[in-house]
Amino acid sequence: MFTREWLAVDTGQALRFFFERLKDVSENSSAPDSELLYNASVLAHFATTSAASVEHFPATPTSLTQVFDVFVTDRSGHLDPDLLEAGASQCLVLTGFFCRQLRRRHNVDWYAGLGAGYYRQAARRSADRDRARMMRVMAGRFEFWRYQQDRLARELRDEAFLLFQRWTPRGKMPAA
Repeated sequence: MFTREWLAVDTGQALRFFFERLKDVSENSSAPDSELLYNASVLAHFATTSAASVEHFPATPTSLTQVFDVFVTDRSGHLDPDLLEAGASQCLVLTGFFCRQLRRRHNVDWYAGLGAGYYRQAARRSADRDRARMMRVMAGRFEFWRYQQDRLARELRDEAFLLFQRWTPRGKMPAA
């Protein structure tokens, strides 16, 4: 039996997972599918990209300090809409999905403002009209999507605790 089939998750599977789960936590908000898909793609990208990746940009950030070092200290990429979007998406994931872990060490609201600003700048600098429109939407709804990602993270954390309670001390499922 091949364990790779059980353990490996490709980007498409991660995208479907996050799209469905974000849709569940956002059900009362009537969020457009285009926004759900964009946010799911951001989460899927970071879930399937290593923090040490040199092949994929942006690599998964390990902390808001890393975002500061890459996007705030070095302003050379502030004319490139792709780099601005990368910084914005990292701020979104870290201040949304990982907010509860990082808020004791960082001013997550400041970084959220930074992320929304990066989306605004990316919209202004993008030559692709559809992309620019999505960047404007993300800038305007940054707080909403931060909240949805935080809700998703809480739900997944709570779900893990429920699953853990079903296991016996030996790590086997009890007989049904």
